[in-house]
Amino acid sequence: MTEVGRPADMVRTFAQKALARASGQKALAVGEIVDARPDIALSHDNTAAIAEIWRQFGQKRVAIPERMAVTLDHAVPAPTVRHAQNHVEVRAFVAEQGIGHFFEVGRGICHQVLSEEAVVLPGDLILGSDSHTPHFGWLGAFGAGVGRSEMAVLWATGELWLRVPESIRIRLEGALGEWVTTKDVALTLIGDLGADGALYRSVEFEGPAIASLSLDSRAALVNMMAEMGAKNAYMPPDEDVFRYLAERLLTRPGRCPGRGAEPCETPGEVAVRLRRRALYPDAGAAYAAEHLLDLSSVKPQVARPHQVDDTVDVAELESVRVDQAFIGTCTNGRLEDLGAVHRVMAGRRTARGTRMVIVPASSEVWNEALARGWVADLAASGAVFGTPGCGPCMGNHLGVLAPGEVCISSANRNFQGRMGDRGATIYLASPAVVAASAVAGRIVHPREVVE
Repeated sequence: MTEVGRPADMVRTFAQKALARASGQKALAVGEIVDARPDIALSHDNTAAIAEIWRQFGQKRVAIPERMAVTLDHAVPAPTVRHAQNHVEVRAFVAEQGIGHFFEVGRGICHQVLSEEAVVLPGDLILGSDSHTPHFGWLGAFGAGVGRSEMAVLWATGELWLRVPESIRIRLEGALGEWVTTKDVALTLIGDLGADGALYRSVEFEGPAIASLSLDSRAALVNMMAEMGAKNAYMPPDEDVFRYLAERLLTRPGRCPGRGAEPCETPGEVAVRLRRRALYPDAGAAYAAEHLLDLSSVKPQVARPHQVDDTVDVAELESVRVDQAFIGTCTNGRLEDLGAVHRVMAGRRTARGTRMVIVPASSEVWNEALARGWVADLAASGAVFGTPGCGPCMGNHLGVLAPGEVCISSANRNFQGRMGDRGATIYLASPAVVAASAVAGRIVHPREVVE
């Protein structure tokens, strides 16, 4: 069935609309290959390695400096001489090329920072040399990860060919229960559909439950779709998203949508312009698969080593000891996540033999947690804090695991060797479950700790 008055060939998914806009086309069919011009090309500590590839093209200047964003976040501050040298090379490249958006050590994780800085807007195409670039779907943008060679080509030409993906529609109904988060929703979906359940597909969320989700929790859910193989993920932007972006754009001259270098004057004006930019799928658009999830049926989940889709209810793992509890990453290092940890741990301490490492996703999150007194409280509970950034998520920075150690983490991946030695094991869970497990010294449901 198609929308009344709209021909079948004009009914399109979000992915079709976003790539049509980015390629200057009126309409695109699923499977069509187009040359797309992204609004933002994102790279991070890997910028220096990409630059080596780009220089082989013989160019002296990148084609799109004003549309590039670079963040130092994966190993910050530099833990080794090798990392320090890499950072030196990244800074030199940024200065040489006049990159429009550069964020230094300590500002935070690229996906969180670009959201906070309102660099990415609804309807944008953002291509990033990081696999979790689908994160920006919470803003109503098309975000996709690309390889280093592809990013080098993008720097050289300003465009990159993309195939218009098939789309999966996931309808969310109901409401989350006590101690249930969108991390649990993500793990439920990945467990049900598999780690390749959305391979090179656009995951498009819809349904009445979205309006009840906080912005932080929306970002966590969309971010985790990378673990299901998604090319991109998307949530329809609403007034909460427009308001969030409007407040930030007003403090950043020259970032008013549709006005070039002129600043916006009022929040209302910004919101109107953002609504005009936003893209929404048409009613009756064709989807490769459709799923319905009642959020009230979701329970706290844990992904067992060494696969993200090996998920079970937390109650099935309550005898598993924990050496390290880790809170952070682009998935669950935001203010709401730290708030959940504070709720569980305030007035309590980590268990003997268990340590907790917390790495806020950005300096903004860190500063707000400080202002609220959460940092002092959590430090008194035994937690230690790292510089805003990715932390030990990928095993190349402080907080790595020794052979035989067990970690419960709020991160997005639990592959063997991901956070250190291949003999260590990683369980994935929500921040509340991670915090409760730190207090108990074993994996537990938060209600076991918080009466």
